[in-house]
Amino acid sequence: MKKLTAYLLAAAMFTAVATACGGNAAPTTPATEAATTAADTTEAVTEAATEAETEAPTEAETPAEADRNQDEIGDNELLVLSFGTSFNDSRRLTIGAIENDLETAFPDYSVRRGFTANIIIDHVQKRDNILIDDVDAALNRAIDNGVKNLVVQPTHLMNGLEYNDLIKQVGDKADAFENVSFGEPLLTSDDDFKRVETAITDWTKEYDDGETAIVFMGHGTEAESNGVYQKMQDLLTADGFEHYYIGTVEANPSLDDVLAAVQKGEYKRVVLEPLMVVAGDHANNDMASDEDDSWKTAFTNAGYEVECVLRGLGENEEIRKLYIEHAQAAIEKIK
Repeated sequence: MKKLTAYLLAAAMFTAVATACGGNAAPTTPATEAATTAADTTEAVTEAATEAETEAPTEAETPAEADRNQDEIGDNELLVLSFGTSFNDSRRLTIGAIENDLETAFPDYSVRRGFTANIIIDHVQKRDNILIDDVDAALNRAIDNGVKNLVVQPTHLMNGLEYNDLIKQVGDKADAFENVSFGEPLLTSDDDFKRVETAITDWTKEYDDGETAIVFMGHGTEAESNGVYQKMQDLLTADGFEHYYIGTVEANPSLDDVLAAVQKGEYKRVVLEPLMVVAGDHANNDMASDEDDSWKTAFTNAGYEVECVLRGLGENEEIRKLYIEHAQAAIEKIK
């Protein structure tokens, strides 16, 4: 009964998360699960294909990161689940940094890693001979190691379709543990939004000179949780950050929407930065490349001087503190 209660708690937590983000939770149906898989595969294929055509990053996984998929876990595990990236430098500076901070914050828990994008896992293994656990492998490792208390902390930005799918995947094996608890995504409560706003505006305040439009590019999703981007834009505007703009690659606000908004101002320069945990394929190619359809090209063609800042949110210490607090709340539910 205790094990079942833990899973139901996670499911209830998901519903609360959806409400806090200003939208309803997307129901889990075969169609939505298929959409999740398709979105996962599309992004991963793009990233893997892009890197296959370019020189591999100069540095591979560090020994400490490789240890995140080892055994000898103990009774308590903190499983950090991410979409993943095959950009090694960004992975180390973002996902790796989040994991390191969680490890420092919770010494009674063994921090382990799981990626949801199997094609990225396969690409990294083929290129660097490093095997990263997917979700099932990470859960089976925990079971084989006799973990009693499993805390799952996703690095996702929002409670989109993939977050819902993770709850189901973990819930299917919840009976193998005494307790299971989920941490919330980055943007969940109103306080989360306010603190992320402070983090990104402090990070970029050197550019806020009145002549520069500061544009953050998110991923976007077809799920109702896509509303987090407009909510962040509305918060920035209400708080007087009039030169900040939020857009997405695959949803709304679109590149065209953001470009039109920027053109209403009297800007000479545009700074582009990803509103994503990692600076992977989307940041390097959709945002910062010289391809005809990139955001950099679009703003350059519109007559702006463009600077691209290639760093993921996981590099920001204040963002990492939020993940720690979300994990702490999940641990407290077990206690």
